[in-house]
Amino acid sequence: MTNTITADEIRELFSQAMSGMYQQEVPQYGTLLELVADVNLAILENNPALHEQLLNADELARLNVERHGAIRVGSPAELATLRRIFSVMGMHPVGYYDLSQAGVPVHSTAFRPVEDEALCRNPFRVFTSLLRLELISDAALRKKAAAILAKRDIFTPQLYRLLDRYDENQGFTPDEAQRFVTEALETFRWHRHATVDADTYQALHDEHRLIADVVCFKGCHINHLTPRTLDIDRVQALMPEYGIAPKAIIEGPPRRELPILLRQTSFKALEEPILFAGEHQGTHTARFGEIEQRGMALTPKGRALYDRLLSEAGTGKDNLTHQHHLHQVFSAFPDNEMLLRRQGLAYFRYRLTPVGEVHRHAISPGDDPQMLIERGWITAQPIIYEDFLPVSAAGIFQSNLGDEAQGQRHGNASREAFEQALGCPVLDEFTLYQQAEDRSKRRCGFL
Repeated sequence: MTNTITADEIRELFSQAMSGMYQQEVPQYGTLLELVADVNLAILENNPALHEQLLNADELARLNVERHGAIRVGSPAELATLRRIFSVMGMHPVGYYDLSQAGVPVHSTAFRPVEDEALCRNPFRVFTSLLRLELISDAALRKKAAAILAKRDIFTPQLYRLLDRYDENQGFTPDEAQRFVTEALETFRWHRHATVDADTYQALHDEHRLIADVVCFKGCHINHLTPRTLDIDRVQALMPEYGIAPKAIIEGPPRRELPILLRQTSFKALEEPILFAGEHQGTHTARFGEIEQRGMALTPKGRALYDRLLSEAGTGKDNLTHQHHLHQVFSAFPDNEMLLRRQGLAYFRYRLTPVGEVHRHAISPGDDPQMLIERGWITAQPIIYEDFLPVSAAGIFQSNLGDEAQGQRHGNASREAFEQALGCPVLDEFTLYQQAEDRSKRRCGFL
């Protein structure tokens, strides 16, 4: 169709609209953005080398727009419709996360862009969890929750019509895209009126707080939006000065010269007033603010080493002790780019330098990248990790839903059921990173 708008443009419109809505709903999120912007600016001003590195890797422009959100849905039909919505924005399901292993009765995927150019423009991600009703131990309560979910529709009639029009025309006009963003935003809006009475809410809450959050409201309200910082330790230290109480421990790997994977922290979930059916007043705790610091993506070999060291380190009582112990344990993980490449622990994107362009004819498939780097013909830049860590994701869930949730429930991984609900297979994150590295090698001529 003529006069269409791109998926990247729609994703940008939607992420901006989502951020604006969430700032209105949760004012502390706006404070969080201010804090992260202040820290990032100070880091870049005091570290010209990092500024140049981010600029050369085309990552500086995306830093201030980068966000990830999280939502939870209750039924396969809801998940399948979300897949259609995110597909319009060029976002695809990547990775499978079984959080039931950490006592949280959901399994999840991350909808995100997968192409290099799309990630560079706006790497908006939405961590999307599907409630596992089979993990509700009380059969009567399980049946009641299913009946409540069956009665609701979290999408507007106009949104369905727009999705059908998109499928028919294989695109949107700018006007249709704007209407699509407006209608889709309604699904993620906070509704203070619960759809159930106080007794039903309490029964579901007692089974697991997250079950009440998913089942008892009109929509799948966004429960956090997350900006990206360049120094999460600094942000954690400054949060109290901005009137924000941080969670006790930063999740993920320790501070390093070369950051790996993902580190996360958050402020505690807010206690918000709600009205139950019958206008009885109550409170609900689910929405919070989160901050992340992203590092390089690890290969399966690097991930196995990370998982082993993280398991060995355990969790400390306070952040200072925990980070110190983590740092000691992770001394076994190389913190040097050449060693990371040589040992095949991380993914890199290779680019020809101006000198390399001159000597392009002398580069052959099978050439050693390290030799070409030392000659000054190519540069190697770590590929940013765009996904989530099951342990880290579960840690954030637990810290905001009550630590007593940990270890209560264990279910068998059910990836097949999740993909059936989704309507397609989830993409493998390791394959995507390997493809990105291979594309860069082919462009340079040594693959």
